[in-house]
Order: sequence, then C-alpha cells, then structure tokens
Amino acid sequence: MTPRSCMILAAGFGRRMGALTADRPKPLIEVAGRPMIEHALAQARDAGAAPIAVNGHYRADRLAAYLTEQEDVTFLHETPEVLDSGGGVRNALPVLGEGPIWCLNSDAVWRGENALRLLAVGWRPGAMDGLLLLVPRDRAVGRQGGGDFALSETGRITPDKTGLVWTGAQILDGAVFDDTAPGPFSMWVIWRKLMARGRLFGAIYPGFWADVGHPGGIPLAEAMLERRDAV
Repeated sequence: MTPRSCMILAAGFGRRMGALTADRPKPLIEVAGRPMIEHALAQARDAGAAPIAVNGHYRADRLAAYLTEQEDVTFLHETPEVLDSGGGVRNALPVLGEGPIWCLNSDAVWRGENALRLLAVGWRPGAMDGLLLLVPRDRAVGRQGGGDFALSETGRITPDKTGLVWTGAQILDGAVFDDTAPGPFSMWVIWRKLMARGRLFGAIYPGFWADVGHPGGIPLAEAMLERRDAV
C-alpha cells in the first residue's frame, strides 16, 4: 500500500528567523515569490496526496486564514501547547486515515523530482515502517551544522552527525503511533523505536534541497532554484 495522505508540519515558532516572524508564522515567509507553505503544498499536490493536513501553533490565526479557501487542506490548530513533530503527526491521524502517510516539513525548498513521489517508489510495505529522504551534505543548500544519518548497504539508517542530511520528508506507517500517548513528543521517539527493530530506512534524493528555516537560507534557496545546472 502506497501513501495517499500527507501531513505538513508547520507549527514551529520560527525563532531562527528573528524579526521575520515577528508578525507572521514561518510558513508564510516568502521564498522565490511564494510562501514556504506553498512550496510544501506543491510537493504534496504534485504527488497526488489527499487529504492534506497542516498544523499550526505560533500565530496560527494567520496561517489558518491563508489556508481557509484551500479545500484540499485541513488545518489543525495546536493549542494550548505545541505538540512537537511526533505529537503533531499523531494528532492528525484522524484526518490522515490508516496506512502509510507522507510527512513533510514546511521549511524546505526542492530542486529536482518530486520528493514524495520518490519516497513512494522506494516504499516497501511489510518490510519497513519508516522511510526518510536524505541528501548528501554538498547538495544540502543553506544547511547549518553537520549531518543526521548514516545509510547502510541494506538501506537502514542510524544516527550520524557526519553523515547524510535529513530533508524533512518521510513516509511512516500510521501504526507506529499506536503505542504513543496524546501530547507533545519528538519524532525521535518513533525513529528510535523503529531503528531498534530494524524497520527505519533511508533513500537518497538525487536533486538539491535547501533549508529555509533561517534567514540566510532564503537567498541561497532562491539562487538554487535559478540554477540551470541543478538536477
């Protein structure tokens, strides 16, 4: 079974953005003439995702108002507390439905083939419970810091600060949340469990990916999108 629904994580405070998030949530900051959330929605729609859920917390009213006329999107206002990455996806499961789901961070821009469709090609139902899309450090535009994961010959991944960079795109079997409680928790709670079971895998994105979660990433991402030599 391949994913049909997509969760877009957009509830962060955007503290790295400084003054840019003084009056708006990070997903409404523009990159190449479009709000970040539109770049993420384009990935989801191009992959055929339906339904699409988007969460929000900081200045959620602004994001909710922006999305209100987009009929294929369900907005989930996380209040009174933000639920973090794992808790946010768990909270959205009634909207997303059963089976595997795409999850996508909203603070990234891509140059190349559709990230979610690429994940779907590599997804092996029954053999894996999670599949993360990774990119080599030299194709991670605007990345601050090191890597995230090492990729074994079998495709399984383990934490490695000198390794590949996680792009914020993944497929998860919704059943991995069955033994979690409502409330805030990190996606690492899920990942550690899956790694211990040998059920967390990685795939390499062949194009370019840009981190637009900090101000310096925005001009770098815009330059990346203009490059004709980028895959």
